This record gives sequence, C-alpha cells and structure tokens, in this order.
Amino acid sequence: MYEFIRSHQLNMMLELSSACFTMALLLLITKFLTKKRKWILIMMELIATTLLISDRYAYIYSGDVSATGYVMVRISNCLVFFMTSAIVLGFNLYLTDLLTAEGKMDKVPGRITFVNIISVIGMVLAIIAAFTGLYYSFDANNIYHRGPGFLISYIIPIIGPIIQYTVIVQYKEKFSRLIYIALVLYLVVPVFCGIVQIFAYGISIVNMAMVLVSIFLYVFTYLDVNEAVIRAHAIEMEQLDEDRKSIKRLFDQTATAFVAAMEKKDPYPPGHSAIAAEIAGRIAKSLGKEQDEIDEIYYAALLHNVGIMGIPDGVVENLDKLSPEQYEVFKKTPIISAEILSNITEYPILAEAAKYGNEKYDGSGYPEGLKGEEIPEVARIMAVIDKYDVMTTKSKFSDPLPEPLVREEFIKESGISFDPQIADIMIDIIDTDAKDEGVAGVHLHNEIEKELECGKYRDKISSGIPVDNVTTTISFRCTSNKKSPGDFSMPSIIVFDSYDKRVHSNPKSIKAYKYTEYGELWFDGHHISTDARNMEVTIEKIGDDVNWTEGKYVIMATKFEDHVKINMTDGHKDMEVMIALPDSSKFAEVAITGENCLISDITVERDEVETTEDDITRIAEAVSYIERMESDAPNLQIDNHRSAYTDGIEIKNYIDLAFHSMSLPASDLVWHCPYIVIFYSENGIVGGPGYKEFALIKLNGEIDRSGIYAYNTFSMKRTGDFPGWNVWKETNKSGLEYEVSFTRKGSTVTLKTTNLGVEIQNVTSVTDGGDKIYAAITGDTVAITDIRIK
Repeated sequence: MYEFIRSHQLNMMLELSSACFTMALLLLITKFLTKKRKWILIMMELIATTLLISDRYAYIYSGDVSATGYVMVRISNCLVFFMTSAIVLGFNLYLTDLLTAEGKMDKVPGRITFVNIISVIGMVLAIIAAFTGLYYSFDANNIYHRGPGFLISYIIPIIGPIIQYTVIVQYKEKFSRLIYIALVLYLVVPVFCGIVQIFAYGISIVNMAMVLVSIFLYVFTYLDVNEAVIRAHAIEMEQLDEDRKSIKRLFDQTATAFVAAMEKKDPYPPGHSAIAAEIAGRIAKSLGKEQDEIDEIYYAALLHNVGIMGIPDGVVENLDKLSPEQYEVFKKTPIISAEILSNITEYPILAEAAKYGNEKYDGSGYPEGLKGEEIPEVARIMAVIDKYDVMTTKSKFSDPLPEPLVREEFIKESGISFDPQIADIMIDIIDTDAKDEGVAGVHLHNEIEKELECGKYRDKISSGIPVDNVTTTISFRCTSNKKSPGDFSMPSIIVFDSYDKRVHSNPKSIKAYKYTEYGELWFDGHHISTDARNMEVTIEKIGDDVNWTEGKYVIMATKFEDHVKINMTDGHKDMEVMIALPDSSKFAEVAITGENCLISDITVERDEVETTEDDITRIAEAVSYIERMESDAPNLQIDNHRSAYTDGIEIKNYIDLAFHSMSLPASDLVWHCPYIVIFYSENGIVGGPGYKEFALIKLNGEIDRSGIYAYNTFSMKRTGDFPGWNVWKETNKSGLEYEVSFTRKGSTVTLKTTNLGVEIQNVTSVTDGGDKIYAAITGDTVAITDIRIK
C-alpha cells in the first residue's frame, strides 16, 4: 500500500484537489445553506485544494535546481504548512457556526476560542519556518529535508482536532446524525494519518486525507440537508394529513349532526342511515373505487335523504297509507335533498346521489325517468342501499324482513329496479354477512332473551332457538306470578319454523315469514299438535331429587331429517316428545313462553356430537318426492341447501345433461332450484379426497364466486320467454325439464343452459386442478329425477 501511494500520489493529489475545487464551485451556486455557512465551507474546500496543489508542486519541483524550481519548492512547502493550520481554523469556524445556529448556543466553549488562537499561531510559525529552517531546509540540489523543529508543525494539526473532538462529543445531541459522523471523520482520519506520517517519510497522506474528508464534509452536509428536507416534507405531509383528517372529522361530525336531525323526523330508528352508508361504502369498494371515491359515496348515502326534513309531518307520519296527492308531495324529497346538498360545491356527487337515487334501472323511477346507465352510478348505488335499508330496518310501519326475503328481492328486481352489477354485489354482501354470522354462531335479529315476564297466554314469547342435528340444551328458572289463586301458571314451549325465527299470529306476518307451527308443549304433559304430521308424547313421573333446584326447567332438543326429539323435565316429570315434520326440508325452532310466571336465567348450550338415525324413534315414514322414473343416474332429493349430490359426471369433450326438477312443497325462494357443481376429486365424488370446487352455478341465474381454483366468466340474461319470478317459482314447483350442456377444451369448461327464459353461460378456466373435471347436480329444496346423460 505504501509503495502504491508513493508511486501514484501525484495523480491522486491532482484528482482529489480537482474534486475539492469542484465542491467549492458547487457550494458557490448552492441555495440550501445559510450564506455564512456556505462561505465557510467554500473557504475550507479552497484551503484543502490549495494545500494539496501546493504539496503536489512541492514534490514536482523537488530536486529542480532552476530558478523556477527554487522559488516553487519554497512557496509550495510554505503553503503546505500554512494551510495545514488554516484547515484547523476553517473547521473551527464551521463548528462554531453549527453550535450557534443548530445548537442555538449564545456563547461557544472557551476551547473553541483557544483552537482559533493556536491555529493563527500555527500559520504564523509556518511563515517564520520558511525563513529560518525551523520545519525544513533544502540542500544544494533543492531537495527537501526535515528541520530540527519539524515535529512542532504537527502539534497544532493534532492538538487542535483533539480539542475540537472533545467539544463535538460533549455537544453531540446538538448535531444531526450525518453531521456528527462527518465531524468525527474530519477530525479522526487526518489525526490518524498524521501519526502515520511521522514514520512514513516521502508521502503526503495527511494532506490527501484532509482533502478527502473535506469532500466528505460537503457530501455529508448535502445528505444532511436532504434528510432535513425529507423530514420537513414528512412533517408537512403529516400536518397536511392531519389537517385533512381534521376537516374530514369536522365534515363527518357535521354530517352526523345533520343526519341525527333528519332521523328525528323519518320513521326509522336512529343509526339506520349510518348502516346504509357503510353498505354503500362496501359496494363502492367492490366496484374498485379509490378510497376518496368510497368516502364520497359513503357521505352521499348518509345524506341523500336529507330532503325529508322539507316534507310535511303529516306525509312522513303516514308513509304506509299516502293518498295520491300526498305521494306526489313525498316524491319531491329527492329534489329538496339535491337543492340542500348542491350548496356543498366541493362534493357535487352528494346532490347527484340525492336527486337520482329514486330512478329505476328500467326507467320507471322518478324524478326524470332515467334508464340504465343514464342514471349516475352513485344514484344506482343509492337505489340498492335505500331498498336494503327499508327492508332490514324496523319502522313504525313494518318489521325488518328476514335475510332470505331481502336477498330474493334483489335477485327479482335485478335489471328492473336495480343495476344488475350492483344488485349482484349487494347479494354477495348479504351472503358474506350470513356466512360470518353463521361462523360466529349468531342468528340475525335473534339474541335469546335472559328473562320473560309472562302474563296472559302468549303475551311474551322468546326468540326461536334453532333445533338441528346436535343436541341443544335449554334451561331456565320459573316462578309463579299469579294475579289470583285460580289463575293458571306454567311455562311452555312452542315448536315452529319461520324465516325470522319468531312466533307469529298475525295472518300477514304468517304469510310474509312463512310461519309454520308444529305444536306447543307444557311441562305437565299437555300438548297441542298443529302442522306436525305426527306427535307422540311419553310421560314418566320421577321421584324427588334432593339435588334438583325447585323451579328449574330443562329442555333437550335435536333433529334428524324430518323428526324432532325433545326431552323436557321440571324435576317431577320427564317427557319425551317425538315430532314428525311435514318433510325433511323443514326446519325447527323452539321458543319459550308461559302464563302468569316469571321465566329467568335462560341459558342455551349446544353439544358437539351429531345426532344419528339410531338416536331417533321414527313415528312416520320418510316423505319421498323422487318416486319417479330413473334413467342414467339415481334420482336425488335435496332437502336443504346442497344437502345431497349426484355422483360426478366426467366432462371430456362434450356432454349434455337433462333431468326433471321439481321444487319441494317447502320451497318458496327463487334459488330453490337445481345447481350444477363443477369440481375435481380423486374419486369423482363431491367432497371426496383432493376435492377442489371450480364453480357452483345456480340455475336461477346465480354463481358462487368463492372458488379459488378457477376463474369463471359468468353471464345471465332473461329472454322474452321469461314469465316473471312468481310464475318461474310456481312452474318449478309443478315440475320443469332442465337441459345443461358442457364443452371442454383443455382446462376450460363452457356451460350453457336456457330454462324458462333464464339464459346462462359460464366459462370455467381451471388454474389449479387434477387431470379430470367433473360435474354434479345439487340444489336447494328440490327433487331431481329422470337424469339423462347424452
């Protein structure tokens, strides 16, 4: 290394001095430093440049006995020793500026002043040495030799930086990380090289090191300023973001206050607008909107009905029975809303959503009768969430509809009242929420009450507790609450089924919620059978149990196919009840009620062991709807959603699948129809080893989008032969022939079918599957017979 530096040091000096001079020029035009600091750094860079150029010339003219050589070698060596102390002084000025500017020190430490003094002394000694031979001398050949006081020349360049280093360490917290590193390097590297220089005669590593760290000082200063700019920008952006959030909070609070005032007038409970707005935001996200657009659509949904405040109270309070004249007044709501919201000029989408939110996709809406995509997209979203809000929110005019009826409404009105794409997204949201609630064990609108104070017969009835294929244990305490000694007092349970899991007595509600009551059971053995096919009750008296708490009642209920088994006890009698439901497609719930009693401490627990056929004593024959002709595959009765499947049919090139379908008597929804599953498994059975589901196509025109092993391109349209959904459902109940074709090319399967005016095409592109692709028939509440494979 030593030989390399000595051989190339002149070139290295030239390159380093050129770089240092370039830094000085760059500093001259820079704008990011204070004027004082800029000139200090320029001075330091020029001193370093002069130092290295002088040192280079000293080497070049060494041994040159010409007049020029005589002068140049002396001037150069004088400047080398002079500039060495000058660099210490320049750095001291830079350090002083840092401490007084960034460090905000009114007075610098005395050590800094001391270094200023000795630096000046060093420069004076350099001039004296040039005439006295104190540091160096020249022989007759004009060759440089160290003088008797040579080591004195190193005192200031070493002592000065050491003192400066103590100051830097003491006030470290006043410097940024990069500046601190630059300061330490500026001091430590030359001092280290100076020590080496004492023993390494013939090379100028100290001077080259000083120039190098001067360059680093510029670079680190630039990086520090750049980092400061980045920090300042980050702070500015953070402040802007905080300002934006503050403005948004203010807008949100203002909007919320506005909505609170609006909701005091409308017939729905407080908070329903926020729920609808949250759904609107989810729809916007599914449409691929950016967050700013999602926020705008959220607020549009929150505020779009604000015009209700301009409608007379007499109209708002009688929305369920408006006269034609009152209805015309009510239809002004979107116009009034738009006029109010048009004042928020930063968000024109608010007024747009309000004005056109009552338009219908087929053009039958108001106020302008717009059709299809003539309706602004945000207004098409409003139409969907408005309907969802009305159907799922309790008002003084109506109770919320159960999820299946809400879902069906969006299917039936897709392309009529609603944009099909947005209606599909709403259906997906309903399905997702239903799955999440199912996983969490939550039943919509039905949290089981902990206490019931019952007076007259059925004046208080709990929510329904589902009975399924595991044992559900219900326990409670009951105390008499008679008004007179002759009053009857006892708890009872009602076994029933309805969409909303509640007992109904109003004919309108019974029809709307498809309410079926199987019977009522009392703990004394009395029972009433209504719509059950059969009911058998066995009563056994038991001896007093000293461990039994008086007033405690326990019910254990389970279901297998079309039979419900209930065990009941009050500690004095045990009852076993077998109930045969109309068929296996029916569900069952248990509700608690009573007369003149207080029912408290109601608890519900579910077992994990599934009920089997051996656990149930059958009291009626199973009801079969598939005792018809069989063709290429066994007939199939699907009592509930995907409760049974045909064996898989391998799709090779082209197959045509035809069958007869009949929705079961319990069916009432448009998706109670056949489905097609496209899948892979090792044994060709749905759910078999290695099972991968690629598509689930419901032949009412829906597709399950949850597949992860394939891409599906789905299209559905209703042709001119479509008779309307009510006729479609009735025809499916009577029986309908279906035909589905499959074409396979490589890993792509195309399905086509048209049934009663519902035209479906789906292209399944398998991305992760086996070598075979199968199709199977399943469905919901439907019987499949006469299956033909062509």
